[in-house]
Amino acid sequence: MKVPRSRTAQTKDILIGILFLNWLVALLKIIFGVSSRCASMAADGFHSLSDGASNVIGLVGIHLAAKPKDIDHPYGHKKFETFFSLGIALLLCIVAFNLFKEGLARFSNPVSPQVNTMSFLVMIFTMAINIGVMRYEHKKGRLLQSDLLVADSLHTRADIFVSCSVIITLVFIGFGYPLLDAVATILISFFIAFSAFEIAKNSSEILCDKVAIVDTKKVVDLVLTIPGVMTCHKIRTRGRQDDIYIDLHVQVRPDMHVGEAHEVSYKIEEAIKQGIAGVTDVVVHIEPKEELQL
Repeated sequence: MKVPRSRTAQTKDILIGILFLNWLVALLKIIFGVSSRCASMAADGFHSLSDGASNVIGLVGIHLAAKPKDIDHPYGHKKFETFFSLGIALLLCIVAFNLFKEGLARFSNPVSPQVNTMSFLVMIFTMAINIGVMRYEHKKGRLLQSDLLVADSLHTRADIFVSCSVIITLVFIGFGYPLLDAVATILISFFIAFSAFEIAKNSSEILCDKVAIVDTKKVVDLVLTIPGVMTCHKIRTRGRQDDIYIDLHVQVRPDMHVGEAHEVSYKIEEAIKQGIAGVTDVVVHIEPKEELQL
């Protein structure tokens, strides 16, 4: 019987495969962009090169996140994956800034790019690769609940938008509007900056302990199925979608024995973990019913 591979191993394999595809795409765009003096195509190539760098960052983050709990990290290391996704956002910001400067420089020092059939073929071929990579990576990211894969797929999605704008630019350059190359380069920088913002926003929400379960009704419904529980309140949740921490308060009979209350607490924890995917830990605070009536 074949043993299923771990989430970490699957994520690493995906990142390594995408890394080589990104390098192939980047190499093609940079070579043809530089040789044809098309700034937007070369800029798109360097953006693809940053995709490869983000894959390397992702591999480091996955390695650290896979470490087991220890004395210094009793809650585990999974947030390292979220933290390293901020590195991808930082790379995107740097790329966006440099492309913006390049676009502005083209207005004061205009260059007439050389557009031919090969330019279009390269862009269409590389865009097709990016579309396939983005769809596959996003799907696997959701399936494996990996912040890094989802963040990296957003990075690749930006590449697709960029490639579309480059193709449109090539068309206009062919009609005699070379300055549109500079305009497209600046627009590309904004696309990339927006992707960086999305990644940083999603990651910071997890790192700053934003509510992990917005609708707590399911938690309440699960808790109230446990015999002995009278009410449930003060529910708090945090963490990643594959590593959710919940603490809550329940009310029981004032005369309930400590051992019985402990059993109720254990049953609540098991019910929530089985009923809601991704829950790692549940802390239950037991209260006598009459305390809340005072």
